[in-house]
Amino acid sequence: MTFGSRIFHHSRKLRHTHKILQNDRAILARWVANDVSQHGLGPGRNHGVSKFSSESFFNSSNRAISAVRLRNGNALRKEMEAHTPVAGMMFNKGLLCAQGNSRRSFSTASDLPPHQEIGMPSLSPTMTEGNIARWLKKEGDKISPGEVLCEVETDKATVEMECMEEGYLAKILLGDGSSGIKVGEIIAITVEEEEDVAKFKDYQPSTSDSAPAPKTSPTPSPPKEETEAPATSPEPKSLTPSAPTSAGSRIFASPLARKLAEDHNVPLSNIKGTGPDGRIVKADIECYLDSHGKEVLQAPKAAATAAAGLDYTDIPHAQIRKVTASRLLQSKQTIPHYYLTVDTCVDKLMELRNELNALQEASGGKRISINDLVIKAAALALRKVPQCNSSWTNDYIRQYHNVNINVAVQTDNGLYVPIVRDADKKGLSKISEEVKHLAQKAKENSLKPEDYEGGTFTVSNLGGPFGIKQFCAIINPPQSGILAVGSAEKRVVPGGSPEQYKFASFMSVTLSCDHRVIDGAIGAEWLKAFKGYIENPETMLL
Repeated sequence: MTFGSRIFHHSRKLRHTHKILQNDRAILARWVANDVSQHGLGPGRNHGVSKFSSESFFNSSNRAISAVRLRNGNALRKEMEAHTPVAGMMFNKGLLCAQGNSRRSFSTASDLPPHQEIGMPSLSPTMTEGNIARWLKKEGDKISPGEVLCEVETDKATVEMECMEEGYLAKILLGDGSSGIKVGEIIAITVEEEEDVAKFKDYQPSTSDSAPAPKTSPTPSPPKEETEAPATSPEPKSLTPSAPTSAGSRIFASPLARKLAEDHNVPLSNIKGTGPDGRIVKADIECYLDSHGKEVLQAPKAAATAAAGLDYTDIPHAQIRKVTASRLLQSKQTIPHYYLTVDTCVDKLMELRNELNALQEASGGKRISINDLVIKAAALALRKVPQCNSSWTNDYIRQYHNVNINVAVQTDNGLYVPIVRDADKKGLSKISEEVKHLAQKAKENSLKPEDYEGGTFTVSNLGGPFGIKQFCAIINPPQSGILAVGSAEKRVVPGGSPEQYKFASFMSVTLSCDHRVIDGAIGAEWLKAFKGYIENPETMLL
């Protein structure tokens, strides 16, 4: 039996070692070494802790973890952390992958039986908080690994949260519809024994058990001139207007005082400064606000009264909308956008689409849309100009070998961008099926993380559904490009001879580029390749 297996075999024995080893923690190491000497640890049969190999311990215990229930491993880890920091650290490494995404920890309260606190998991890379759509288990229900515990609304979709261990759901701390739950905040309590469920009826998590609050920097102390009050007289400060200085009408005030006065719409000419040489300081503004608060706030109150007469409805932010707003604001502020627009003749594209749809209907397949052909053309152009299939980092430009196209889908909850993976390698029929399936899942708010994570380029089409002629889309970070597709319109163009004219359908497309990654000439080269596939669609089939 390996050494790691011996440790887990004696897990119950190790749980209670703290009762007899409180005065000398080193005894634990010697006790483990003695147990090793009895069962052997290789040809040398080492009996001393000094010859104990931490590497062999870690490797052996790692192999044994898969054969032992996680709760025994967690209990053992707690004891080892308390008495032997090095061994506790090794157990942390071995059990990290088994704990999953949830924040779980055993009880430290002496008046409660052993339990686990389940925290809000991080179910997407950009998730900082989430909402609980509904609980699929009730308090007192038995839970098993793999069963769905609840549905969590993340920043991009509604995801099922599965149980990690066997036990009973003792307490639901945040019920159906709870929103704005920070990642790591405790949402439920589980226990191992059914009789322990009733003991958590009135359980409330302590402040220390909840998600850690963001650290706030200490309030900086005001400048010396603002903290030192005049020592000559305790009389209240004069609020009469200050007289013009000899240098003209300039009023001297500290930057903090000016900012405070500006925020509260207070004219500095109405205040007499008490700082050095009559300078206006923060305390002067605060004193003025205390005495003239009603007058200062009169204008805002009037505006509020006017707003009160309006008829309106406040719509709460959906989680996806808040995250989309944050990411697009970051994109627009940090990515140097530039835009390239080109008109493409789509007459041949429409003819090919009609021919393909006739074949699809005959075989019972789904109809192919113009957007499906656009996705295919964009994917092939990315394969031809791979510099546009890249993203920016501070140290390098990452060029992707997979062409994964995000397709913007508008829903009642907000904008989703599910992925068509390896679109350059798929046929039009397959792309059409995937786009329709993903769009339906987006509208039902049932996308999984694998449905929207890992895109390398985005296509947004407002032309077909809404008739928008041309627009400029915002890049979806960390990508470097997004294609905005407008509607097709008929135009009069020159014919075969100087006096002949004909009608042709043209579609405007605009490529938004990250100038850090895609230079202007590279962006133009990509659009040239894209236009070639659109105007000669038969080349996409080769």
